[in-house]
Amino acid sequence: MIEDDILTIEEVAKYLRVSERTVYDWSQKGEIPAGKIGTVWRFKKSEIEKWVNDRLSINTLASQNGAVQIDALISPDRILFLEYSTKRDALLALADNLAKAPQVKNRNELFAEILKREELMSTAIGRGIAIPHVRLSSVTDLVVAVGISKKDIIDFQVLDDEPVRLLFMIAAAYNQHAYYLQTLSFFSARLKNQELRNALVNAENPQSVYTLLLGASII
Repeated sequence: MIEDDILTIEEVAKYLRVSERTVYDWSQKGEIPAGKIGTVWRFKKSEIEKWVNDRLSINTLASQNGAVQIDALISPDRILFLEYSTKRDALLALADNLAKAPQVKNRNELFAEILKREELMSTAIGRGIAIPHVRLSSVTDLVVAVGISKKDIIDFQVLDDEPVRLLFMIAAAYNQHAYYLQTLSFFSARLKNQELRNALVNAENPQSVYTLLLGASII
């Protein structure tokens, strides 16, 4: 999709995993970038993407980051080193790993929804990071898989043109909206640290990545 694709309320609601009524109310109140064509609300993809990325690190969630316990979300067996240069291959490899977690009950739904979300709007947030994420009724509790790419993934649509090297795939239960947002915010905030990003990219094994992330959780 090109940067200025126009989205409908339905498409934005699906991307944000909220109701169409919620998107409508946000639009009416000016809480989300939107415009009207006649009497119908429309949204620029580029503006919604920036709004989402900004919200990942908003201060209102920062005080709640302590509730996110890294060791409860990831484990060394859900940390992969990837050798792909395309996002589809990287996403499928990471989803395949995440689907083995006991919290994920429907592998095919996870695959389909991760790809659908990425097609609707890029989950790359800049600085070489992507956070693909879904909430599904077939997931029983929030779980994360981490991908460290040894190659530049060049076809994510990113705002800063930096190829993606770090991927954090989050799958949450459909009723975990608040915790889901806290987790997105947590990773976004911690990964602003360039020293940590460099150490993750240069890590040699999953245990090293795990140790780095556990350390980051107390920064």
